[in-house]
Amino acid sequence: MVNATTAQMQWVSALSMRPSLEAAIQQVVQQTQAALSAPANMGLVFISSSFASEYSRLMPLLQESLSLPNLIGCSGGGIIGMSPQQQVDEVESQPALSLCLAHLPGVKIQRFRLEAEDLPDLDSPPQAWIEQVGVSPEDQPQFILLIDPMSSRITDLLQGLDYAYPGSTKIGGLASGGMVGGTTTVFCQDQAYSGATVGVALSGNIVIDSIVAQGCRPIGPTYRVTKGDRNILLEVEPESQPASSGSSLPISPLEALQKLIQTLNETDRELAQHSLFIGVVRDEFKLNLEPGDFLIRNLMGVDPRVGAIAIGDRVRPGQRIQFHLRDARTSAEDLELLVKSYQGNHPASSHDFSQAGALMFSCLGRGEHLYEQPNFDSQLFRRYLNLPISGFFCNGEIGPVGGGTFLHGYTSVFGICRPAQP
Repeated sequence: MVNATTAQMQWVSALSMRPSLEAAIQQVVQQTQAALSAPANMGLVFISSSFASEYSRLMPLLQESLSLPNLIGCSGGGIIGMSPQQQVDEVESQPALSLCLAHLPGVKIQRFRLEAEDLPDLDSPPQAWIEQVGVSPEDQPQFILLIDPMSSRITDLLQGLDYAYPGSTKIGGLASGGMVGGTTTVFCQDQAYSGATVGVALSGNIVIDSIVAQGCRPIGPTYRVTKGDRNILLEVEPESQPASSGSSLPISPLEALQKLIQTLNETDRELAQHSLFIGVVRDEFKLNLEPGDFLIRNLMGVDPRVGAIAIGDRVRPGQRIQFHLRDARTSAEDLELLVKSYQGNHPASSHDFSQAGALMFSCLGRGEHLYEQPNFDSQLFRRYLNLPISGFFCNGEIGPVGGGTFLHGYTSVFGICRPAQP
């Protein structure tokens, strides 16, 4: 039901590194409730895999203190939140608990839990998906999704939600248990679940703006796929020489890559040995391509016999692709470019960010592993948007690119949650 209070929207975040679960809960509850001037009606909690043996105790202990009508969360190999000194911390491989509380006046909150076996098939009508979630597309909901990676049909879920709720923002991440695996869990109200999706659909006076930083830079020309099978690239042609011109013949993607490697400098050639990706253009008609126009996918393997390349997504003839490289410098520049662009398109004079909060879903492969220093992405974000942040390091990140919602890797997804009408 819609909250009728006239108070302003509030988002607060707290992080505890106390090794005792009870002590950590006490600290984050006290810190968040002290910062709120109105009752919270939604919460998100992220708990370190260091507490794996105590996952079942988390929600009952939290709800004893909070009694929230809407509370979801998940486990993470790294946890992100605001310290008692109101500095953002990304805590990796240590005990940590992050709690985000929100007071959302004029916002309808619909929490839900989905099991893979209950999902409609992709041939089902939108109504089948709407019944699972419990909210009408007319409400224009915004989604926060937390998914156990042990769940099946994750891509089907994202496609189904896009089908039923076109134009709605969907952000989130896959629960994690650390760089080397471990137990993963999602939480809803007072229970822990395995293999499930939990989420909230927010509608009314709220917008979730997304920043999806995939952290790659293009190299070489763009190519058009002329032949492909499922996720295997079989033939490509340079886009600057379309087949209609008769000036070029399709070549194998491996041949295209080998020619490209020869043109790279020594640093990039070495980087290509372990950080080479494929960017798939989302808008087939856009001529001047920018970083946000690509969906970055893993290069899974090559077949030198036929020159084929397998990537982490389906391919079809007519798509445009470009090889990409990823490193710390590129990731930092990509995120800064996107955050600066967002800030420029959302000036403080027309948007009230005093009522906003941010959620951060970052890949386990970023953080100190990538930048060799802590708190890099979150502090860069706050240089431009000084908002409270909560989040975790994921097994996969959920965010929109080019009008569709996708599961990403090596990405940082930020959701800026703000009133639609200040």
